[in-house]
Amino acid sequence: MSKRVKIFDTTLRDGEQSPGCSMNEQEKLEVAHRLERLKVDIIEAGFAIASPGDFRCIENIAHAMKDVSVCSLARCREKDIDAAYDAIKSAVQPRIHVFIATSPIHMQYKLRMSPEQVLESARYHVKYAASKCADVEFSAEDATRSDPEFLAKIVDVAIKAGATTINIPDTVGYTTPAEMRALFEYLCREVPDSDKVTFSTHCHNDLGMATANSLAGVLGGATQIECTINGIGERAGNTPLEEVAMALKVRKDVYDAYTNIETTQIYKASKKVYTIIGQTAARTKPIVGKNAFAHESGIHQHGVLANKATYEIMTPESVGISKNEMVLGKHSGRHAVDAHLKEMGYELSPDELTRLFEEFKKLCDKKKEVTDQDLEAIVNHSNISAADDANLFEFDRFDVHAGNFSTPTSVIRLKKEGETIEEVALGDGPINASFKAINKIVNPPAHSFENFVIHSVSEGNDTLGDVMITLKRGDRRFNGHGLSTDIIESSIMAYLSAVNKLIKYDNEQKNA
Repeated sequence: MSKRVKIFDTTLRDGEQSPGCSMNEQEKLEVAHRLERLKVDIIEAGFAIASPGDFRCIENIAHAMKDVSVCSLARCREKDIDAAYDAIKSAVQPRIHVFIATSPIHMQYKLRMSPEQVLESARYHVKYAASKCADVEFSAEDATRSDPEFLAKIVDVAIKAGATTINIPDTVGYTTPAEMRALFEYLCREVPDSDKVTFSTHCHNDLGMATANSLAGVLGGATQIECTINGIGERAGNTPLEEVAMALKVRKDVYDAYTNIETTQIYKASKKVYTIIGQTAARTKPIVGKNAFAHESGIHQHGVLANKATYEIMTPESVGISKNEMVLGKHSGRHAVDAHLKEMGYELSPDELTRLFEEFKKLCDKKKEVTDQDLEAIVNHSNISAADDANLFEFDRFDVHAGNFSTPTSVIRLKKEGETIEEVALGDGPINASFKAINKIVNPPAHSFENFVIHSVSEGNDTLGDVMITLKRGDRRFNGHGLSTDIIESSIMAYLSAVNKLIKYDNEQKNA
């Protein structure tokens, strides 16, 4: 009989702490809702003790989720565990995730603790967590570089102390599939009562084997996989949720296991996360990349036309990539747009639909036909704009003059609390001049310009330009988005969005 594998998503904790992947509170909540639609089993919403902002965000997610367990990470410290429980206690199924390092190098140089002290700390703090919450996960950090006998001993201690899930992380992406499978088989065989808990695998991708190692863990006895959307995470990233979910679905004959993931929501979740963090998928990214279902070779094209199964082991529709292209234009009504969005898998609230329909009508004045890709971009962009409560300055209009024999000039008009403010600036180009004019108006805190990405949403010379800009201040990054058929306008909108977030953060720091 096939076993069910739980999906533990740590996009909002392990994924979000990766450089360039930070999200604000509203963005995290939007991702959490997307994960709930995806039907993950557990959402690790953050590290509650890290900051008041992290605590508040986890608390909000725990309160908002209706059909998924919400988890917070905690070190083996009472204050961490208290904060974790206080943040998640309103969840339908709260979980505390306690961890401590178990490898010799971590115990000696990071913890400066003896193995006996680590065992006692695990025993005490797992028991402490279990006194507050019925669902406790214990992680042995750097497990794959730990002594197997010591690892079995601490797992036994954690189970006896009340842990219901045991996580065996490949923290630095060091192990191989054969080693990972053997480690789980060893623990399941040697640890008393191992059959009474869930074993979990958490892999990093430093050697490009996170997916393979996670699946090997399933073959060895794991019934939970910890992963992130698009594999975002520290260093080379984590196990990508979309890859393990589809691998278990496509190769059920090998793994004899299944998940509850609603795979038709994978593509939308992927796009949402990429949009929020200001990145795009590599064309060859498995499952969600632009080339994942593209065929250029003549031999491949001939085979696919004859029978898709010749070169496609899964369909685009199975991961939520719609092939039903309805032509929408300026004569399309609100009902038609709403109905088509539902066919694409988007369920919008009345307020969300109102915002989107306004953007749709504006786009129809600039484009003859609106594609599914355009609609998808508007959905993601309008949700982010609505979720971003940092709009201290509102974009009104711009006017640029540029040429190869004249100095580019830009006039920018912004609004703030009903007041209209206008400035003009010269620059190296129309976009640079526009940014300088914005800076004259808003006087942003000092920052560096880290990233500027222009992405074509669809085909044709009238396509929407999706601009993503990242600004950096200290170790914090602020992503901004702009969407328009005019690349200068979308650049201005993206820069202003990022600047607004930067200003809001700076104000919060001053008032803290």
